[in-house]
Amino acid sequence: MAEPPLLTERALNRALLARQLLLERASLGLPEALSRLAGIQNQYAPNAYIRLWSCLADFRRDDLTRAYEDASVVQGTLMRGTIHTVARTDYRLFLGAVARTQREWAGRATKAPADLETSAALARVRADLARGPMKRPALVALLADEHPAVRYSIDTDLAILRVPPSGTWERRRADLCALADDVIGPGGAVPEAVALPAAVERYLAAFGPATVADVAAFLGMKVSPVKAVVSALELRRFRAEDGTELLDVEDGPLPDPDTEAPVRFLPTWDAILLVHARRTQVLPEAYRPLVFHVKMPPSYPTFLVDGQVAGTWRHEDGEIQLSPFGKVRRVDRVALEEEAHELAAFHA
Repeated sequence: MAEPPLLTERALNRALLARQLLLERASLGLPEALSRLAGIQNQYAPNAYIRLWSCLADFRRDDLTRAYEDASVVQGTLMRGTIHTVARTDYRLFLGAVARTQREWAGRATKAPADLETSAALARVRADLARGPMKRPALVALLADEHPAVRYSIDTDLAILRVPPSGTWERRRADLCALADDVIGPGGAVPEAVALPAAVERYLAAFGPATVADVAAFLGMKVSPVKAVVSALELRRFRAEDGTELLDVEDGPLPDPDTEAPVRFLPTWDAILLVHARRTQVLPEAYRPLVFHVKMPPSYPTFLVDGQVAGTWRHEDGEIQLSPFGKVRRVDRVALEEEAHELAAFHA
């Protein structure tokens, strides 16, 4: 049997950038774009706005705020127990893939007893939320006397969304909660047996080619259930330069490795910089401690030059201030300044 085709580090880099809409701004509606991206990690409300601005042609801040308001786009706790902005039609799919894992993680993290009874607490919270959106502190107060594990997985157990006006550019703290059934309409839970294979394929379409371990890291679960799912899917096989097997969906784009990559600005905690995408070297290992470290838990917003992080940026006094990690070629500096000017106007 012939060896799978080899993909170089640069080929993987360009594949990731293409799938994450960072090689060329796309003309897509917000739900379709978010489906292509497998959602946007959005612990800080401006992140999704900035990321979509870098991905989409003619994107305006009001576009996302309106999408939140009409619930074509929603925010909820999903992969890795973090808030994600996703298309309404994708929310229950991702939820079905990760809900059990999130519940098990909550039990381990809080040393919950195996027979922890949660039904009464969940029913009490569901009844209160059914009366209308609640501020997060009021919701947490309902669980003050419960085991901490209940609080840790309440969002996925009850399918709770963060709703506007909270979690928007204008009101950034995502602290207003509502039941998904009341926001996007009643709908049964997607069984894990259906949701997990679909989520695996969504990940590969958005971030692949990748390893089974990469998929598991993104979803926030152990490798074994992902490995079992992968064995039943029809996927392309490749190999990395170190011989590791890489998996991909059949129609995943693989641009020429020599494709030029434009300068782009990323928000904090962008998914392409996290460990599941390490193989692409979008974030060179030498720079990882400069972006993620204990003194700056939210990380820093970054900019890309030739498909790799080359520095950080901040919005200050109406301008974008650049802090390169090293020498930047004049042609790239000019491109960065032009893009920074546009990003400053986006902030205004």
